[in-house]
This record gives sequence, C-alpha cells and structure tokens, in this order.
Amino acid sequence: MKTKVLMVCLGNICRSPLAEGILKSKVDFDNVFVDSAGTGHWHVGNKPDPRSIEIAKNHGIDISNQRGRQFTQKDFQEFDYVFVMDTSNRDDVLSLAQTQEERKKVHLILDEIFPNENMDVPDPYYGGNQGFENVYQMLNQACDKIVMRL
Repeated sequence: MKTKVLMVCLGNICRSPLAEGILKSKVDFDNVFVDSAGTGHWHVGNKPDPRSIEIAKNHGIDISNQRGRQFTQKDFQEFDYVFVMDTSNRDDVLSLAQTQEERKKVHLILDEIFPNENMDVPDPYYGGNQGFENVYQMLNQACDKIVMRL
C-alpha cells in the first residue's frame, strides 16, 4: 500500500508546491504519493508562484504542472502524513480534525530538522528571490528526513 503525504501552506502557491516537488524528487512513486494543498481558497486552480517554479527548476525539479487546491476534512482520510509549513497552517488544519488519529497525522515540517522547536517555514511571497532559495534549502533538508521516516 502506498504511503500518502500531503504538504500544506496558506495559499498552495509558494511553500507547499516546493515541498511537494522536492519530496517527489526523492521518493519511489510506486511506494509514495505526494500532493499539496493550501488552507485558503484564493489560489485554487492556479499554478505555483513563478518564483517557486524558478527555484525548483534551478534545482532540477519541475513543479509547473501543479495546481492549487484547498485542504479539506476529507484529506485526513486520504493521507497518512500532513506536513504543514507553519503554526498558523497547523492550527487551521487541526481545526478540521475530528479524531485524535487525524490530529496525529499533522506535523510541522521543520520539526523534522528542528524537533520540538515549533519553527515556521517563512512565507517567501512578499520577499525577494533569496527568500525562495532559503525556503527551498529548509524544505530540502526536511524532506531528506521525511524520506528516512518513510
């Protein structure tokens, strides 16, 4: 049975598409399914931010075919792991959890490299290109740890 991993940020155009692309580049598709979503609805159906697409491309990853979607309660049934980019996303996702089992699926992604420090992946949307590169590096390290977990 495939392990299913969902990456979640606010709008599903910057951080979670990068996390999805990075993790996909590191796993065996036969064993792991990776997707992403946003807690908000603003970018449903949209491509990732052009800066996320560019940073991923600079690292040999193509995320240009991804499309934004919103996290729903049903995702708890579909996915084994839900990695959120920050504490606000975590709170929004947990507000939809109906059982303790669903709550246990939700993890701050940077806890993978900074256990129990509750660190947020900064939202690079309003920053420059260096912010996107910094986010890529953080997510790349976290995804290396996630691969070991899987």
